[in-house]
Amino acid sequence: MSSDDNPNRPQRPARRGFLKAGGAAVAAGASLGASGLTQAAEAKHRAPPAVDPMSAVEPFYAAHQGGIVTPQQAHTYVAAFDLTTTSRDDVIALLRQWTDMAARMTQGQSAASLDNGKDDAPAPDSGDVLGLGPAALTVTFGFGPGLFMSEGKDRYGLAHLRPAALVDLPRFNGDQLVAEKTGGDLYVQACANDAQVAFHAVRQLARQGYGKLHMRWGQAGFLSGPRNQTPRNLMGFKDGTNNPPTSDPKAMNEFVWATAADAPWMQGGTYTVVRRIRITIEHWDQMELGFQEQVFGRHKYSGAPIGQAKEFDTVDLTANDKDGNPLIPENSHVRLSNRASNNGAQILRRSYSYNDGTNFYIERWPPWRQETEYDAGLIFIAHQADPRTGFIPINEKLAKFDMMNQFTTHVGSAVFACPPGAKPGSYIGAQLFEA
Repeated sequence: MSSDDNPNRPQRPARRGFLKAGGAAVAAGASLGASGLTQAAEAKHRAPPAVDPMSAVEPFYAAHQGGIVTPQQAHTYVAAFDLTTTSRDDVIALLRQWTDMAARMTQGQSAASLDNGKDDAPAPDSGDVLGLGPAALTVTFGFGPGLFMSEGKDRYGLAHLRPAALVDLPRFNGDQLVAEKTGGDLYVQACANDAQVAFHAVRQLARQGYGKLHMRWGQAGFLSGPRNQTPRNLMGFKDGTNNPPTSDPKAMNEFVWATAADAPWMQGGTYTVVRRIRITIEHWDQMELGFQEQVFGRHKYSGAPIGQAKEFDTVDLTANDKDGNPLIPENSHVRLSNRASNNGAQILRRSYSYNDGTNFYIERWPPWRQETEYDAGLIFIAHQADPRTGFIPINEKLAKFDMMNQFTTHVGSAVFACPPGAKPGSYIGAQLFEA
């Protein structure tokens, strides 16, 4: 989960101290003169000017959709919609419009040409990001189970094309799912280097669907950490260190891109699981540093596995301490989620933190407080070739045994089939509707 080791970090408490903490947790331009030549020489050794993140552009039309292996932007707005139209043609028309609008917005243009505006009709674009730039915007689309079958009805003649991998997620141990934050027929994930740009993209797509759909849930998120380093979550730990390398086509083909023969229209797409995970920050912040590190199985400041020095050092699950106990605890997050503990399975995490202010909560672990607390946590987003061999078995183990469960609650959940990228002149999901 990347930065250099901090030599001033507190030392990790002894194992006895950890056990004590664990027990407490459960109970509680001019001519060049001489100076000009010097300046020129110095300039050669300076770092090149950073690219303005607001001017960065990500391609929309490609073999794969953007926002999956794209370097993670600073902000996201994710949303799910329920379709209300019963017309297949309406859905196709909407996807065509969404594709055109997304392609424009990712290039820093308005959602539709402003030249088409009329005084007696809604504006082609809300106008709130005019002049801001593309900000590396990506827009990713996905299809939920309800697109194929809803309330026992095959509304759009697609039921026979539902991939076997697009399974309904099981109920996991400890789930406290809220219906208003779960599911959805259509998924939109906008990521950008500016929060307003990401929200604007979803807003324009939603207004275009007026009368054909309604929003089921939406969530804003942000990253914490320097660019080009593994981001930290609100618990202060690096999040995503053990991701499969997105620069390795072999790894992506094995773990991320869909290849199942039963759904050729999904070839080059991915299956995305979204979970809204509330973190009891107040409880977590009272835990001793050594205990926090045992929960994760990593050192907090360096991100290194316990017993190692650097973030990307190998996780050694066989190492024992001087007493013969596993150096990385049996119920630590790292051990339980590691591919060595899951038959070699991996998923591509692309998560964001969220902060929705405060709310009144009753804690589900000691000290079982009832009070106003932060409504903050993690928008867990994971891409994989098949949830049946990726997220589901991994999370079943985590839900039962992970020490982190005493600080987290899964309150929202959804799964989507994100098709491959669109070609110019076509639209997202064309392979499905033209199958």
